[in-house]
Amino acid sequence: QVQLVESGGGLVQPGGSLRLSCAASGFTLESFAIGWFRQAPGKEREGVLCISKSGGISYYRDSVKGRFTISRDNAKNTVSLQMNGLKPEDTAVYYCAAGRFCSSTGRGMDNWGKGTLVTVSS
Repeated sequence: QVQLVESGGGLVQPGGSLRLSCAASGFTLESFAIGWFRQAPGKEREGVLCISKSGGISYYRDSVKGRFTISRDNAKNTVSLQMNGLKPEDTAVYYCAAGRFCSSTGRGMDNWGKGTLVTVSS
């Protein structure tokens, strides 16, 4: 069964950090581009950043540059999203998705997790 599962979300104070993980079963993440997306309450889903099969990283939000990083752990078949300096506007459900290529809209990324909630609040 092909499945992506996100974990690591939670409540954090402004300025804090969280590390989200995207774990795969039924397929190898190393063979796919992996993107992180988020959807804030009442807003549309938006791309955050993506790592290609070759390791290239694309940022889709200027607001996360310098604060968010993405990395692979091929031995664990996971991709992580390290989020530092969190702001209230980062509050959203975060999703990971796998596809042949990175896409800021998620188009063509056929496998999605169910999401993990990140709440940034004091």
